[in-house]
Amino acid sequence: MIKLIAKVILFLVALSAIGVLWQRAQLTTLALTRIDPVPETRQLVEQERYAEAADYLGFFMDYPYVQSDPAAQTLHREIEAVRGSLDYKAGKLGEGLLSGTSDETIGQAAGVATDLFVIGDLRDLAEQGTKWWHEEETDEVIVALATIGVAASAAQLATGAATLGTAGAASPSLAAATAVKGGSAVLKSAHKLGKLPSWLGKRLVEEAKIVKKTRSLDSVKDVFGDVYTLARTRGGLTLLSHTRDAASLTRMARFAEAFGQHSAILYRIGGETIVTTAERAGALGRDAVRLAATFGLGGLRTLDRIGAVTFVKYSARAAKIGYKGDLIRLIARWLTRIPTWTLYGLAGLGIGVWVPWRRLGGRSGHRMAPTSRAPLVSA
Repeated sequence: MIKLIAKVILFLVALSAIGVLWQRAQLTTLALTRIDPVPETRQLVEQERYAEAADYLGFFMDYPYVQSDPAAQTLHREIEAVRGSLDYKAGKLGEGLLSGTSDETIGQAAGVATDLFVIGDLRDLAEQGTKWWHEEETDEVIVALATIGVAASAAQLATGAATLGTAGAASPSLAAATAVKGGSAVLKSAHKLGKLPSWLGKRLVEEAKIVKKTRSLDSVKDVFGDVYTLARTRGGLTLLSHTRDAASLTRMARFAEAFGQHSAILYRIGGETIVTTAERAGALGRDAVRLAATFGLGGLRTLDRIGAVTFVKYSARAAKIGYKGDLIRLIARWLTRIPTWTLYGLAGLGIGVWVPWRRLGGRSGHRMAPTSRAPLVSA
């Protein structure tokens, strides 16, 4: 009787192991935990980084599990109240006008606007010249960008006049000069905010020397294409700061093109993993990638492994049973940690105990045994 009970238990374990193997993708999705954006948003608010806090919380507010959270709703209203106040807007506008730096759109626009006119470049050159005169340390990157900016402004004036004289024949040169001018303004803001990567700063210093020597913008035209893409993206300067070389700048620009205003928040959640996943955004779907990001890195990796259709289906099921507590999630997490070879072993053992090995062995032995019958001897 005890042997029979043991065999039944092993068989049930085998069925469970087979079920885990069969539903591995669903269990992996059930084991995921969605990000609660409230704690990190509160930290950003405490640091008075209201623009970043609004972007971060705003990304998650698109999903019902955060929309229905009273704490998230209250925090969202508090942030919007601060950002909507006249004092706050005036302060951010002043940051952009006076220093050329700001974390808000209104301040960034003001800072870039001053740099789009030659007065911004002359202001920076004068400031750095004063530091040099007083034997203080100067910022060679600001000097380089201001130099390129002044050259671009001069080119704009020259090509603008030429365009009028040639009935528009010189307009491509004017567009190129304008692109360089805008790029220098954006990069200057990035540098002042501490978001210009060192590799790009070094390259700009070298390019400024070439521009000054040749009095031509040809050497810097190609630098600003990807920079412009990031500049048009909310949080693009933050993305720029994470680039390592020209190739990673191009990848980051493609990522920003794919996910637009959500790019910086997605990168904050997924890092390089999300950039790699974004290369398959066409196959996975942008909505699926954004949904997976609400589960953090684990969600992105699961999406990449099981595909968009399966992930969306299983995550919807997980949302429906979420109210039952964390027990199901804990069980699913534990089951997914069991090695695959262990599951196959348990399945084989549970089925194997029901195989009549002795009977099969007896039949085999019976078939193979030689027959020896004594010959009949006639008397």
